[in-house]
Parts: sequence; structure tokens; C-alpha cells
Amino acid sequence: MKLVAKFFVGFSLALIAQSCVAPKVAEIKQAKSLPIIQKESGENQKEFEKLELRTYFSDPNLLALFDQVVAANPDYLVAQQRVEMANSILKRSKKNRLPSLEVGAIASGTRFGFYTMEGVGNFDTNLSSNISEDQLINRNFTPNYWLGMRSNWEADVWGRLKNQSVAAQKRFLASQEGVKMLKMELFTNVAILYYELIKIDNQLTIFQENYRLQLRAFEITAAQRTVGKATELAVQQLKAQNKNIEAEIEHLKVDIIVVEKAIRMLTGSYEGAIVRGDKLLKSNFEVLNQSIPVEQIILSRPDVVAHYYDLEASRADAKAVRAAFFPRLQMDNFIGYNAFSSETLFRPGSLAFQLLGGLMMPVFQKGQLKQEFAVANSEQEIAFLNYQKSVTNAYNELQAVLKQIEVYERVLQLKQEEVFHLNKAIEVSNDLYATGYANYLELINTRKNKLQADIDLLRFQEENTRNNIMLFKALGGSIN
Repeated sequence: MKLVAKFFVGFSLALIAQSCVAPKVAEIKQAKSLPIIQKESGENQKEFEKLELRTYFSDPNLLALFDQVVAANPDYLVAQQRVEMANSILKRSKKNRLPSLEVGAIASGTRFGFYTMEGVGNFDTNLSSNISEDQLINRNFTPNYWLGMRSNWEADVWGRLKNQSVAAQKRFLASQEGVKMLKMELFTNVAILYYELIKIDNQLTIFQENYRLQLRAFEITAAQRTVGKATELAVQQLKAQNKNIEAEIEHLKVDIIVVEKAIRMLTGSYEGAIVRGDKLLKSNFEVLNQSIPVEQIILSRPDVVAHYYDLEASRADAKAVRAAFFPRLQMDNFIGYNAFSSETLFRPGSLAFQLLGGLMMPVFQKGQLKQEFAVANSEQEIAFLNYQKSVTNAYNELQAVLKQIEVYERVLQLKQEEVFHLNKAIEVSNDLYATGYANYLELINTRKNKLQADIDLLRFQEENTRNNIMLFKALGGSIN
């Protein structure tokens, strides 16, 4: 008894020593604090209201494309399957903490050699006067039957299995946020392509209208040439200008085909017209006039939340690896019927059971465990850096979008004024040309400048639309 007591005292001291040398898991770092975003419209700001998809984007044709993305986009469907996989892994990790239970039957037969320990032992057993007739062993072929249940259970003393379960849970949550993030990216890309298609439609309208005006100017100049009021050079210049506009119209038709194809790829469809409106998205001044809680918005964005869950999962992995430094307490038990003849298998005397408990402590695996822990620690640091990167990107994205929207409002106002003045210039140039106070070059330049101003205005409007789409993403708009 004293020897046993000394053994357990020594073993306890070894456990204490082992716990002292086990490395510590680093605490989760916090991302750097976010500065306040300064906006020019900073007075009389309202309280921020979370953006909703179907109120922010009110175009029914665009909303129909969003629904198609959710129903048929391959990347989105794959992401949903990954969520299901992560959920299955989570459920499996929870089951690992419960005792295992197996029910089965084993049948075998052995012919022991007469000059082996088993063979001689069976011979002596059969000669014993202490055994009954049904206990005699068949020496030529000895069967062995077992029917019962087996159970295995690891006592999660140090939290190894618990932390594995926590890591699986965090990765499941990260996969859910990943689906939201992908959904947001797909919606953003579809919206950008949709409004790019509307921009091309409007460009096509501008060129077609300008072509009709140019054609009329060509007819007037050709008529004036016949009476000597215009030269052949003027006629050829206007004709060349018309051909240039015709080429631009055909090129825009190709652009429409390309953008429609890109939208079909995102919506998982092969063919069919992309039904669309004719208006671009305007600036959301209600959002710009609100007091934006930057830190709250950024830290709740799905891309940022997903990286934070990955960070928490990596820390749980490190804690699970650390638990491997400590002894493992495991129980292996069975109960069932065991006999060497089928006639006696289900007799009460054939009932057998075993209770086995083991406590094993790693000794020579310390170096390997230290390296595994170092890897887990590095993975935790990488997860934090990815989290910090996602926060930084989200902040810079929001800051840039807000600034660009404010700048583009001034740009659009200036371009609209330019178009207004050029419309007046065209009216004046027509009158001057008809009365002979302006030549055909002035007429051509005026119309060319007007066409370019219309195209520039449309381009800035489309870029402003893109910024407002990105604003919805940057502010973590609700897409449910």
C-alpha cells in the first residue's frame, strides 16, 4: 500500500510539473481603434438607420435579378453546401464528447498446435476433474463466440474536446457569414452590371439622336452645295462624322451583348433578355445626412465578422493543442456473452464484462507537441492579421465611397451646366450657319462638343451610381 501511495504522489507531482511547462495560449488581440470619418455635411445629422435591400434598390427588374442569383448562382449554392458541411462537422465534434457505444458479434475459430502453450493448456484443462461435460474444449478446432456491447469514453478533463467543439462552432458561424459576404458581393456585381447596361442604353440613345441631327445637317449642307453656298469639303466632313457615329452605335450594341452575358453568368442562366429600366441610381442624400456609427457598422459587416470567428476558432485550436500536454483519462468497457461453444453462449455463466480505466501522459512527444502548438499559435496570429486587414479595408472602403459621392455631386452639377450651355450653343450655331455668319467647322465642333459632353455626363452619372451601390455594401446593408 505504501508503494502504491508513493506512486500516486509521484504521479501527482509529475502532473503539476507538466502543467507548469505547458505553454500558455495568447489572448485574442483587439483591432486598432477606428478614427471618425469627417463629412462635409456634418450639421443637423439624423440618427443612422440600417439600409434595407428592397428599399435602397427599388427597381423591380434589378430585384428580380437578385432573386435569380440566390436561386441559381453556382458559387452561392456551393457556399451554402459548405455551410452544411461546417454544420455537420460541428455536430460531429459535439458527439465526440459523448461515450461511444457499439453493439456487435464476433465469431472465430482456432486450431492450436499440440506443442504450444495453448494446445497443452487445453489438453490439461480437459483432464481436470473440476470441469463439467459442457466445459470441455474442442482441441481439434476451438471456436470463440462473443456477443455484446463495447463503450469508449474520454474524460475531457483539460478541455481538449470542448475546444475542438468551440473551434468547429466558430468555423460554422464564419461559414454563415461567408455566405452573407458572397451574397453581398454577387448582389453588388449584378447591380453594377445592371446599371452599366442602362448606361450603355442611354449612350446608344444619345448617339442615335445625335446621328439624326447630324444627318439633318448633312442634308442641309448637301443642298447648299448644289446652290454654291457650301463646299464639297463641308459635305465630306459631315459625311465622315456620320460614319463615325454609326460605328459607335454598332460598337455599343456589342457592349450590350457582353454585359448581358456577364449578368447571365451571375444569375446562372443561358439565355433570355435582361429586362431593365432606363434610370441610373441617384445619390442617397438621406444616408449622407445621417450620423454614421463607423465602428458599429464595420465590426458587424459579414466579411469582418467572418474573420473574427476564424480568429476565435484558431484560439480554440491552440487551446485544444495545449490540452494534449496533459494526461489523457480514458475508459474502455464491454459487457456481453463469451463462450467457446454455441450451446453455452447464452447461459448465465457466459456473461463477461470489463471495466478499464487508463491515465496516459505524454513524455517523449513533448517536442512534437511544442511544434504543433507553435503552428497553432502562428495560425492564431495569421487569423488576427487577416481580421485586422478586413477591418482596415472596410474602413477605407467606407471613407472613400462617402468622399467620392460628395465630390461627384459637384462634378455632376458642373457637367449638367456644361450640357445646358452647349445646347444653347447648338441653337446659336444653327442660326449663324443658316445666315452665313458661321462656317461648317464651327457647326461640326459645336455638335461634337455637345456629344462628348452628353457622354461625359452619362459616364459620371454611372460612376456615381457605382459609388452608391458600393455605399450599400460599405454600410453593411441588410440583404435578407
